[in-house]
Amino acid sequence: MKNLFALGFLILTMFSCSEKEKPLPRIAIAGIAIESSTFSPALTEESAFKARVGEEVFTYYPFMEKDSSTRARAQWFPTLRGHAIPGGIVSKEAYESLLGKTLDMLKQNLPYDGLFLDIHGAMSVVGLDDPEGDMIARIREVVGPETIISTSMDLHGNVSERLAGHSDLITCYRMAPHEDAIESKKRALVNLLDRIESGKGKPKYKAWIPVPILLPGEKTSTRIEPGNGLYAKVDPETKKEGVIDAAIWIGYAWADEPRNHAVVMVTGDDEKQVKESAEYLAKSFWDVRNQFEFVAPVAYLDESVEMALKSEKKPFVISDMGDNPTAGGAGDVTWTLTELLKRPEFKSETGPELIYASIPGPDLVAKAKTAGIGNTVEGLAGAMVDNRFAPPVLLKGKVLAIKEGDQDAKTEVVVQVGSIKIIVTEKRKPYHYLKDFTELGLDPTNTDVLVVKIGYLVPELYDLRGDWIMALTPGGVDQDLERLGYKRIKRPMFPLDKDMPEPDLSVKWIPSSSDF
Repeated sequence: MKNLFALGFLILTMFSCSEKEKPLPRIAIAGIAIESSTFSPALTEESAFKARVGEEVFTYYPFMEKDSSTRARAQWFPTLRGHAIPGGIVSKEAYESLLGKTLDMLKQNLPYDGLFLDIHGAMSVVGLDDPEGDMIARIREVVGPETIISTSMDLHGNVSERLAGHSDLITCYRMAPHEDAIESKKRALVNLLDRIESGKGKPKYKAWIPVPILLPGEKTSTRIEPGNGLYAKVDPETKKEGVIDAAIWIGYAWADEPRNHAVVMVTGDDEKQVKESAEYLAKSFWDVRNQFEFVAPVAYLDESVEMALKSEKKPFVISDMGDNPTAGGAGDVTWTLTELLKRPEFKSETGPELIYASIPGPDLVAKAKTAGIGNTVEGLAGAMVDNRFAPPVLLKGKVLAIKEGDQDAKTEVVVQVGSIKIIVTEKRKPYHYLKDFTELGLDPTNTDVLVVKIGYLVPELYDLRGDWIMALTPGGVDQDLERLGYKRIKRPMFPLDKDMPEPDLSVKWIPSSSDF
């Protein structure tokens, strides 16, 4: 009896020691993210990407601070996480350089139990139809078939079969604007940790359903219906036994590639439940397709300005949508500013105050710095990249402010022409925050009209608006999709083909990455 007791104690001790000594999982981090409009003449080079490398990658994730519980769950091997403001198609050289650096860093610490792939999903590259699919396939060649890859994406990304095949776990944001971006990234990472720690490994089933819908984010915001109600259906499906995660991708409307369309994916271990959840979400999306409308009133520019001038609410915000740099526009289309400068209401300094944000003009910025605040400057701005709709605009006015920049945020100046206060930048810059204006001595909350190169308003702009309209203006992210002239997307596609037949929304099973 004593011997049996001793043997049992020994086994228990060995088991306890084994558990204590069990090494933490080895997890790599990588990703290259950008939205790229193929309808813009802009070309994105490597310098446009803010590339965090090694330990610096952790600064991108608040939940990965040194003393965080998430950080303590694994040995981490961050490689390169590159992110660029949306823009034009990425040069092949830039893509190969960034990916090459990533692959080289991954090779240094093999093997890995898991890899967290943090991408957007709407990158276009010269000569490639599916850059994210190419990226993950080449990463898979390095890390091998056993590594579990968890992919985090923007809901405006595109999920090709290739990307779905090499991903084991995959998810995307559930809010637009993307107030849940960090939460979604953490979910992707925690899902990965849970599957490794539990020993469950890769999900048994991956359901992929292409939905033939291609809509801009300005029509699919979750601030309003049907977007809000549609995305509210996602989380409950993830709570069902046998489902790991579920996601709906709107897709990216401003690239002319076969992969650009909506997608639903569900992953899990219960075949029946995964199938039912995926088909339920896909059908829910298709059923509300005719209900999607712009998140705010929409009009062409002249009507938008007339409404702004008649409004007693300040500020009246006009979204200059066609050249929105946060969606992939070049950011230097001068058409809207040229039209505003023609209007008699703004010719005098005593006219209605209008703040225009913004137009790139490095030469004009240099001249403004030389002239100094309070003095007159004259020079050209804009249309250095996209001059299809209007040439560079000649600005002659008073320098109101100069904000010196650094290597990341170049110098900005404010030039007043008549009653229009124009922000001119060394390089294109989106204006999302109140401080972007106040640091230039501008008060956007009390101006009569605020014109911003954006689509739906980000939270701070949304909160400060007195009233708001989205102007249908020309550019690389034109909201009038029919004017874009698609040639390569899969057809039929809603809403371009309004009378298209009912699509097949049954599940297509994606093989395990081990077999893909």
